[in-house]
Amino acid sequence: QVQLVESGGGLVQPGGSLRLSCTASRRPASAYTMAWFRQTPGKEREFVAGFRSSGANSYYADSVKGRFTIHRDNAKNAMDLQMNSLKPEDTAFYYCAATGRLLIISTLRDSGQYNYWGQGTQVTASS
Repeated sequence: QVQLVESGGGLVQPGGSLRLSCTASRRPASAYTMAWFRQTPGKEREFVAGFRSSGANSYYADSVKGRFTIHRDNAKNAMDLQMNSLKPEDTAFYYCAATGRLLIISTLRDSGQYNYWGQGTQVTASS
């Protein structure tokens, strides 16, 4: 079993920045996929950003591209999500997710592909 713990959420004014952190109790597998999702009340969980352990690329939702960046620390089994130029529509509960499989690109955005989830952290962009 892999435990994921997020931290770093909070309240920020629109245009501000926050950095979320996710630490895994252990590496899910020798090859794995990790991602950030977010969810607002009454809506499905939405992919934000993710990466596959085998490559250097990171993948982003169009809504956050150019504003959010994943930073990964393989040695610490951790990843951060740097969020800049936050907008009110970024307000959501953010979850860290992982799977001990190397997902193909077309399925990386599917929350059903992940079997490990953190408890989530609230991000609010509001004046």
